[in-house]
Amino acid sequence: MSATAEMPYFVRPSQNLPAEEKERAYAQAYAAIAATLTGETNELVVMVTINSVLKTYLPYFYWTGFYLVSGPDRLSVGPYQGTLGCLHIEFGRGVCGTVAASGRAKIVADTHALEEGREHIACDPNSRSEIVLPVRRPDGSLLGVFDVDSTECDSFDAVDQRWLEKILSIFSDPVLPLRATWAAPAVSR
Repeated sequence: MSATAEMPYFVRPSQNLPAEEKERAYAQAYAAIAATLTGETNELVVMVTINSVLKTYLPYFYWTGFYLVSGPDRLSVGPYQGTLGCLHIEFGRGVCGTVAASGRAKIVADTHALEEGREHIACDPNSRSEIVLPVRRPDGSLLGVFDVDSTECDSFDAVDQRWLEKILSIFSDPVLPLRATWAAPAVSR
């Protein structure tokens, strides 16, 4: 893909972090999410808060948000932070649609290396790498996917996947309010 776009005035370019700094940033974000959402039962409020906190603590998160199941084999944009997202995505199309269809997380080092329209849907040409994870309800059904994009290549790895899976497990916990059961890990300095 050769499309380019000027970075919107309200968005800063991503800044990748080394693994040690990632761990520290995620631990702090996790503690902030747990403290903020204790007792919260509204899924929409939980999604908005997760987006906001992660975008605040992780400087390589350019776009972060949820695509929610809106019909048979279809996702529609949900709460997000960043530039305009795709409005609807069919299961099996692009990274988000592939994760929705497979139920498995996917990390993409360079989105520009993927086939446009089938393997990747370019909502914003500034996005260069991404991670997408399935989000499940307590009964195991798919609520949607969680998508994070970066303006840098190779921003996401196993550290991101592990922490995001831990954070997103909030939606699959059968007990609401489930935030009260979160134990914030110790943050080493």
